[in-house]
Amino acid sequence: MRSLRETSLKFVAALFVSAAVFSASILVLGSCKKQGGGTAEQTGAGAMPSAQEQTAAAVPEIKGGYAPVNGLKMYYEIHGAGQPLVLIHGAFMSIPAWGDILSELAKFRRVIAVELQGHGRTADIDRAFSFEAFADDIAALMRHLSVDKADILGYSLGGGVALQTAIRHPEIVAKLVIVSAPAKSDGWHREVLETISHMTPEAFDGTPIRLGYDKIAPDPAAFPMLVDRIKALEARSYDWSADIARVVTAPMLIVAGDSDGIRLEHAVEMFRLAGGGVFGDVAGLPRSQLAVLPGTHHVGVMFRGGWLMPMVKDFLSGPRP
Repeated sequence: MRSLRETSLKFVAALFVSAAVFSASILVLGSCKKQGGGTAEQTGAGAMPSAQEQTAAAVPEIKGGYAPVNGLKMYYEIHGAGQPLVLIHGAFMSIPAWGDILSELAKFRRVIAVELQGHGRTADIDRAFSFEAFADDIAALMRHLSVDKADILGYSLGGGVALQTAIRHPEIVAKLVIVSAPAKSDGWHREVLETISHMTPEAFDGTPIRLGYDKIAPDPAAFPMLVDRIKALEARSYDWSADIARVVTAPMLIVAGDSDGIRLEHAVEMFRLAGGGVFGDVAGLPRSQLAVLPGTHHVGVMFRGGWLMPMVKDFLSGPRP
């Protein structure tokens, strides 16, 4: 049987690879924007746009900054225009980790990308991590930005925050996209929780995750506290099933990889809680949807943008609740 140490090292290796690929994709994207290779129409006969015009077209305006939220100075960015979509990252992530997913979403939505307590450029405060507190932060940020109602997309940790936002503040949530996140603690495979419980700050030394954190965090020395807080959060037992069935009215798109960290049985259970699992030919299609991505693990879901974006766009663009 594989030891917990071996499993932990495999998990950290997966994080290392995911961060490295994200970093590479961002670098490549930035390089392409700088080089500004045009389309056939742009390089054909006729007046060429100036270098300044090319740069302005390639790099859309990004608004953002810090918002006073429940004792936090919460960092956020706004990309694109249109209906608001709040984007919530996973554990140890920050806004740049979304890569092309963010830029694709911004083509049809006003994306409000956040960095949660202790993540990215949002400094930690004297408050334990909890899904409930994070959800209240999202609601307070929306009030600060004068956003009455928004769709919310969350990945992993961010998916749990999105669910709690819909439970605690249902009036501000239009639609939910829950990616690789359970509605109860035993919705994870047992190995996931065991692995997290054995993580150490030293396991991240030299990885892109730690290097990226050190580059933008207000206090790079706080990384060990971030690891401890994530471990404490994931050690907590919870079950929001009854709340989802009773309180949440927002349609959900539930996304999981077929080899994800969340159990497939639980993804189906969540779908049923959200009104799914019916014979659609007779009962009609439910308000919520379920997508299981083949050949995809937990980290790999983030690299399935080519599959995710059409589904997310179709779901978000459908009838409004």
